[in-house]
Amino acid sequence: MPDRASPSGDVNDVDAVTRAVLTASRLLVAVSARSLAEVEERLTLPQFRMLVVLSTRGVAKLVVLAELLQVAPSTAMRMVDRLIAAGLAERQTNPDNRRETLLRLTEEGRRTVAEVMARRRAEISGIVERLDAKQRVALVEALTAFNEAGGEPLAPAEDEAGPYPLGWVDTMIRRDA
Repeated sequence: MPDRASPSGDVNDVDAVTRAVLTASRLLVAVSARSLAEVEERLTLPQFRMLVVLSTRGVAKLVVLAELLQVAPSTAMRMVDRLIAAGLAERQTNPDNRRETLLRLTEEGRRTVAEVMARRRAEISGIVERLDAKQRVALVEALTAFNEAGGEPLAPAEDEAGPYPLGWVDTMIRRDA
C-alpha cells in the first residue's frame, strides 16, 4: 500500500502535498460524476458545462459560449441544438442585432443545474460531516489557501442566490481582458 501524507508526515514535502491534493481531486471528480448520474441519459458532461455557463451568464451569444467552453462554434452549435431539443435551453434573435442569436436556459435547464449542484453539495456535506471539528477547521484553512493560490473564486453558501462562479471561465475572462 502506498504511503499516505499524514499529520505526522512531512507536509513541507511538495510531492506529499501534491499526492494528497490529487487524491482529493479524484474524490471530487467522483462526487461530480455521481451528481450528474440522474441526468446522464439526457446530458453529456460538456453539455452540462454549457448549462452551467448559461446559468452563470444568463444570456449568451453562441460565439461567446464556444470561446468560454474552448470548443469550435460548430461544436457549440451542435451542443445548443441538443440542449434545445431536450427543452433545457432556448434561442432568440438579438433585438439589437438581428443577425445574432442569443441563448438562455429554460426553467427546466435552470432546475437541472440547481438539482445537480444540490446533489453535489449534499454529498460533499456528508463527507465533511464525518470529520471532527479540528479537521474541518484545518480543511477550510488549507483549501482556502489552495483556492486563493490557484485563483479560484469561492463557491456560494447554500442559502445564497445568484450564479455559481466558474473558475475556468473567470480565469479566461481575466486573461482576455
